[in-house]
Amino acid sequence: MTSAPVGPLFLGSEIYRGSSYGVLHPLRVPRVPVVMDLCQALGWLTPQAYRTSPRAKPAALTLLHDPGYLEALVQAESLTRAGQPLPDDWRPRFGLGTLTNPCYPEMFRRPATGAGAMLWAAETLAAVPSGVIHVPGAGTHHGLAGRAAGFCYLNDVALGVAALRRAGLARVAYVDLDAHHGDGVEAAFAGQPEILLISVHEENRWPFTGRLEDDAGGNAFNLPVPRGFHDDELALVMDRLVLPRVAAHRPEAIVLQCGVDGLAEDPLARLALSNRAYLAAVSALQPLAPRLIVTGGGGYNPWTVGRAWAAIWGLLSGQEMPDRLSPGAEAVLRALGWNGGARALPSELIYTTLLDPPRGGPVRPEIRDRLAVLARR
Repeated sequence: MTSAPVGPLFLGSEIYRGSSYGVLHPLRVPRVPVVMDLCQALGWLTPQAYRTSPRAKPAALTLLHDPGYLEALVQAESLTRAGQPLPDDWRPRFGLGTLTNPCYPEMFRRPATGAGAMLWAAETLAAVPSGVIHVPGAGTHHGLAGRAAGFCYLNDVALGVAALRRAGLARVAYVDLDAHHGDGVEAAFAGQPEILLISVHEENRWPFTGRLEDDAGGNAFNLPVPRGFHDDELALVMDRLVLPRVAAHRPEAIVLQCGVDGLAEDPLARLALSNRAYLAAVSALQPLAPRLIVTGGGGYNPWTVGRAWAAIWGLLSGQEMPDRLSPGAEAVLRALGWNGGARALPSELIYTTLLDPPRGGPVRPEIRDRLAVLARR
């Protein structure tokens, strides 16, 4: 182990700029390129801080994924690029070629880039006493060992956790703030007390797992929250559940899946958070472990996703948050669109500012009651 800390580092790639899940898919919109361009326009993405993500090879992905599935995924990309159909049994067997996990020309290389970033981040941080790495292209928490699920062909965050453990770190905490339950990560590490799993997600939403009473063999804390979940409620959840459980675990590293589909403007969830709430969560978690990896995840409004993940990078890298965006950063946002469909364009405030107004309110009794249930464990 070297003595110098690492980072903050930003891992990105141009592969996200040139690929899409297709015109009918929620991930037809750009996300990581928006973050990269916003941070560049704000002067926050220096050559010293930016790293191009490596692409993981199939052999490295067997740390989590079945070799047969990986072979099928690689072949599926080749067949798609050649304009050929997949074998008939690959849809039910591997979850490939479905509406949620469609065939597209980068269907292996793109997720393998997020996975490569997580493997590199884990190995890099495990070799130093402390460090911070931001990987907005990662966060695919639904992927299973032998099949794709929920827009996720690989499970890059689980690969990152597994790589931290393989590199010699004894205790890791995984915190998931995505609007959807991190079922694939829970499946990978259920019953492993060295790995703390916490997921805060919208109730009665796909994949319909992560019930309050589900503890994955003892190392998971699942908190489903009702529609309209807002900043003050997340602040209480952090204070009563996330921070004390992480502190008690004494992790050597934290992997924070920071999917931002909980933002009020997101089209696929019904939560009401501001990006300030995510920033507060990142800031509160960072002191609890010497190593921190913050990823992306869900988020399907290109304007609000880009602003939130750029602001997270600004926080991690010690930048001053602007009251108004620079003309260059504003131009990045004004150039965006939904790339299909007829959804409304954002308000003027979204184009000109980085931080949302706070979105608070009374804390509802059901949230207090659920926190009390988890506190008794």
